[in-house]
Amino acid sequence: MTTFKLFAATAVLTATLMGPAFAQDAREAEIIGLHQLCDHGDRKACVHFGMMMQQNHDRAEAWHHTHPEWFWWEH
Repeated sequence: MTTFKLFAATAVLTATLMGPAFAQDAREAEIIGLHQLCDHGDRKACVHFGMMMQQNHDRAEAWHHTHPEWFWWEH
């Protein structure tokens, strides 16, 4: 149930705060929401964002093109 609440809150936050980033699927929507929470100082969201990025390493190249701000440390 907690995962669902986190996902629902992330989806709502993403919908309200989202700028130029648009999600292609639910996983990407969650990552966008976590990135935005991280940008606003939520350390847990930063850790969760990093974990999701690592778990979805197969999609990283595509995300490099669509979300370069996620990879600030590589620029």
